[in-house]
Amino acid sequence: MLVTVYSMPNCPQCTATYKRLEATGIEYETVDVTRDQGAFTKVQGLGYLKAPVVVVSIESETINHWAGFRPDLIKALATQLVAV
Repeated sequence: MLVTVYSMPNCPQCTATYKRLEATGIEYETVDVTRDQGAFTKVQGLGYLKAPVVVVSIESETINHWAGFRPDLIKALATQLVAV
């Protein structure tokens, strides 16, 4: 399972998301949408206009995504990973 956080510099919600993911032991990659036009286009295509956008995928297939700092969804993801 791959977790990608699409973020921007100086984004408090992005920082909070990183910290919560790390606290729950979830490994993730970050992509700066201000430096990667393709990533920016991808998050727009998912319907988001703010950061962070968290995308969970398995073998390149997106299975879940959300925008903003969502500790409830991070907790659910951590629970799901423990069950696997």
